[in-house]
Amino acid sequence: MTTHLDEMLRRAVRDLANGAAPAPGLAGQALSRGRRLRRQRRLVISAAAMVAIVATAVPFVLLRPRPAPNPATPPPTVTPSPSITASPSIRPTPGANWAAAPLVLPGNWVVTRAQFAGGSGGGFLLDRSRGRYVPTDRYDAIFPAPAGSLVAVIEEDRPREVGLVDMATGKTRWHEVGRALNRPTWSPDGRRLLFTTTALDHFGFVVVERNGTKRTHEVSRKNYFCTDQCSFVWTRDGREVALPQTAQGKPRSEAVRHPRSGVQMFSADDGRPTRSEPLPGDPAGPWAWSPDGRLVVVQGQQEPLLVETATGRVVNPLPVADAAWVEDDRLLYRQPYQGDVVLADTTGRELVRQPLPEQLSELEVSVAPR
Repeated sequence: MTTHLDEMLRRAVRDLANGAAPAPGLAGQALSRGRRLRRQRRLVISAAAMVAIVATAVPFVLLRPRPAPNPATPPPTVTPSPSITASPSIRPTPGANWAAAPLVLPGNWVVTRAQFAGGSGGGFLLDRSRGRYVPTDRYDAIFPAPAGSLVAVIEEDRPREVGLVDMATGKTRWHEVGRALNRPTWSPDGRRLLFTTTALDHFGFVVVERNGTKRTHEVSRKNYFCTDQCSFVWTRDGREVALPQTAQGKPRSEAVRHPRSGVQMFSADDGRPTRSEPLPGDPAGPWAWSPDGRLVVVQGQQEPLLVETATGRVVNPLPVADAAWVEDDRLLYRQPYQGDVVLADTTGRELVRQPLPEQLSELEVSVAPR
C-alpha cells in the first residue's frame, strides 16, 4: 500500500537524483556491495525463519502497515457518523502454530504472502498445495497468484525476466519480459501477469500468460495523459487494465498527487482503448472495485475515497486506499498505524477486527480469496 508519506519521500529522492553528478564506477560498486549485503541478509533471515518455522508457517501482499505517527502529529482520522460507533468483534491473535495452516481473515480471505514493502527480503509465502507457509528468502521479490499454485519471482541479476514457480511441482520457468518494468501484478484469476513499461521510447503495458506468451501494448502519452503515479492495474473481471488520467488545465504540485480526470480502460488482449470512468483518484488494483461494479476505492489527491463508479461522486472517505472488496458491501483492509486486519462496511464502520501474528506486524501482507 502506498502512503502519502511514501510518495513525498520518492519525489524528494528523485529531485536529489536529478541534481547529482555521475560518479565513474559507482553503479558497479553499489551493485556489488548490494549483492553482498543481500547475501548476508538472507543468511540472517534464513536462520531466523527456520527458528520461527518450527512453530509457524507463513503468508502473501496487499495490506501494508503504516509506521506510528510522530506524537506531535496525530494521525488523520475519518469523522465517524453516528452509525460508526458500535464496537467491532475482535478475534483472538493467532497462536504460535499459525503458519501450519492458511491464515483465514474476516470475509473468508487468506493471507498469501508477507514480506517487507515492495516484495523484498525474507518473509512468508502460502504454499496452497501443502496448506502451509514457507520462508521466502530465496528470491529478491515474490508475488503469488491470488488463485492456483504459481508464484512470480524477481531476481535483480535478471532485470528483464520474470520467473514463474509452480509450488505444486517445484519447477521454475524464466520468461523474457523487457526493460524498464514495474513490479508485476496478477490478474484476479491468477492466469496472467501485468507489467507497466516506462522506457523513454516506449510507454504501455505487457501481459504475460502462464505459459510465457507475451503481449506488449504501446499507449500514447499524448492521447492518454498521465503524470505522477502512472501504473496500469487490472480491473475486477481481469478483461481490462486501467490507467489514471491527469486532469489537464488544473494546477499540479509535487506536494500532493496530481488531480485526476478519470481512469481509462484498455483491453488486456489487444491493448485497444475500451471505456473510461470519471474517478477522482487511482484504484490500487482489481479488488478496489466492488463485485457488482457499482463502487470503487481510490487514492484521491489528499485521502482515500469511496466513490461511485459511474459518476465519480464521493460517497465518503476511507482510512486506506489498499482495500479489498470481499462482498458488495464489505471491505477488507489493514488498520492504519495499528496493523490489524479489519472488515468494514461502506460507511467505514468496523465489523470484525483480526490481529495478525507478531511475525507479520512489520511486513506488507497480500490477501486473496480462500
